Amino acid sequence: MHLLKFPNWVALIFLGIAFLCFYRNPYSRPSLSMAEDSSKSIYDFTVKDIRGNDVSLSEYSGKVLLIVNVASKCGLTQTNYKELNVLHEKYKSQEFEILAFPCNQFAGQEPGNSEKIQEVVCTMFKAEFPIFEKIEVNGKNAAPIYKFLKSQKGGIFGDGIKWNFTKFLVNKEGKVVERYAPTTSPLKIEKDIQNLLESS
Repeated sequence: MHLLKFPNWVALIFLGIAFLCFYRNPYSRPSLSMAEDSSKSIYDFTVKDIRGNDVSLSEYSGKVLLIVNVASKCGLTQTNYKELNVLHEKYKSQEFEILAFPCNQFAGQEPGNSEKIQEVVCTMFKAEFPIFEKIEVNGKNAAPIYKFLKSQKGGIFGDGIKWNFTKFLVNKEGKVVERYAPTTSPLKIEKDIQNLLESS
């Protein structure tokens, strides 16, 4: 009889272990979630520009923003910078701004330091919109602003950034309203930008 009952005791032990491992106190949440919950808009974040100076994103309050993770040596680089420049030139006087964050996490396609990145972006691609310090967008060292962006608009196959030139569109209140795949050209976003600019 004791032998017949043995599997039942084993099952109960495993159930107990599983319960202890996976039970979460409903009043206790991970620190990342708490950080995301306390951040109501992108204006809550401070980032560093390409020269290493702190920039509060609240400086862009009231503007429509397109936030992009960029790279200098990607197959998408030429067309994206060209079209981003077109959008910037066309709408910069209408409270629109592009914020570019260099990232080297995708096939090492942004290997340079800040000085090299700035030189390439400004001379080769003629970008006049703000370029920020190189960051990570995925993993444990992802920049807080990107943790927030991903928490607000996940991707089709998970929240992680899939490649260079993923784009987030932010409204005048600092809320993320749309996310676009790396292969979505900037000019295809123009109508969405217009709609946000025309909104009160």
